[in-house]
Amino acid sequence: MTAPHLSTTEYAVLGVLAEGPSHGFAISKLFEPDAELGRVFRVRRPLVYRALERLVEAGHAEEVTTEKGDAGPNRVVHRITGSGRRLLRIWLAEPVRHVRDLRIDFLLKLALLRRAGRSPLALIRKQRRVLEATLQALSESETDDPVELWRRHSAGAAAAYLADLEARYS
Repeated sequence: MTAPHLSTTEYAVLGVLAEGPSHGFAISKLFEPDAELGRVFRVRRPLVYRALERLVEAGHAEEVTTEKGDAGPNRVVHRITGSGRRLLRIWLAEPVRHVRDLRIDFLLKLALLRRAGRSPLALIRKQRRVLEATLQALSESETDDPVELWRRHSAGAAAAYLADLEARYS
């Protein structure tokens, strides 16, 4: 089953809401450059608020209360809904389809699974199977083209990374 299309930002915010109710300001702090999730995927505060709006509109999150802000306006606290939880569960179990998507989407899924205390082993194994043919073909290509050479080396690094991850979690 394929998860309905949400942006990576929307899935990231859903992943944080799955940990417990929160407001946009607190969520945005998790995506700052030096924060755990921000090391993988940087999201500016306005985009977090927009993602929350879209998730509420789609029924994947809901407003639960309002808190007094420290120095600014009141903060609206959101929580994930049952449909949001189901959608997130599907997305977290889906491997990415392209080697280039390992850098953000796959690493974000690993980070969210880790924060939730869940093993990423099933996802890692599925990811290896999905990219196996592509990685093999790229690793065998012989070329003088700089772009193809980059793709070949990237594929080799991706294959080694996935094998190392699987060994660490097995």
